[in-house]
Amino acid sequence: MIDEAANGDSWLAEVNRVAAMIRRRGLELAVEHRGGYVIQACSSADILATLYVRLMKLGAPPADTLPAPFRGTPRPEAPDQWGGAFNGDDTPENDRFILSPSHYSTAVYAALIETGRLSSDALATYNSDGTTLEMIGAEHSPGIEVTGGSLGQALSVGVGRALWRRRCGHRGLIWVLISDGETQEGQTWEALQTAAAFGLDNLRVLIDVNGWQVDGPMDEVMPVGSLTAKAAAFGCAAREVDGHDPVAIAGAATLDGGGLPIVVVCRTDPTRGFPAIAGRDNSMTHFIRFRPGEAEEFRASSPLYEDVPR
Repeated sequence: MIDEAANGDSWLAEVNRVAAMIRRRGLELAVEHRGGYVIQACSSADILATLYVRLMKLGAPPADTLPAPFRGTPRPEAPDQWGGAFNGDDTPENDRFILSPSHYSTAVYAALIETGRLSSDALATYNSDGTTLEMIGAEHSPGIEVTGGSLGQALSVGVGRALWRRRCGHRGLIWVLISDGETQEGQTWEALQTAAAFGLDNLRVLIDVNGWQVDGPMDEVMPVGSLTAKAAAFGCAAREVDGHDPVAIAGAATLDGGGLPIVVVCRTDPTRGFPAIAGRDNSMTHFIRFRPGEAEEFRASSPLYEDVPR
């Protein structure tokens, strides 16, 4: 458990700043590109900020924080581009971060920018031909370790890497962020069962439970019940927290798991920072396209444009 009294709260102020800017950048990029994954930035911002500012032990970013253009599919004359390099070198001592829902990539880019791992100039190429800053990231995109999706594959990759690290005696942890929509997939539960069977206490899984998936509210499309109880039933050390409370997130992720993988179920608000989203039609929330004047309404009703330094 983190000793907040011993460590002070300067990190908390930085987490709050980074989280606010993740939300702001998520909105501004969506406005600029006539649509985007805004609610995903709203719900995951505090989780990502806590990971990057407080929890993960990462190596230094690349010397050049401006990513090169996409060189095409890997081949001898165009070597592989690995976005994980923006999270530092993959060494036995360093942690690794794996993003599973690839449509959260914009929020990850913003987290990298706010923590000095990615140049803000890179946003000039966002979601354009020839860039690695794709709206839905892949393994060549900054901060993206592997190509994920909505089917739970990246968690399985994280389990495999945690097992490999265990067998190699590496001390670095594997952190995986997944979405609640992925818990509708059987592969997610197979991965957690495997992690528990091998006692992978070097694996940390954080679930962004914002209550939404592409077809609408989770409870209307396919209810999943208590994810905390299910993760525990599959053999993990599971805790549920307010996903907008960095102290609670950090505390739950660093408690002793008793030799088991740790799952932190983060309850989040998909409208956090932009209350105007709440009034939208459900079918227009997962990927937001703006009606005339709507972006101005989002900004005017948001506290993020009042007291957050850029």
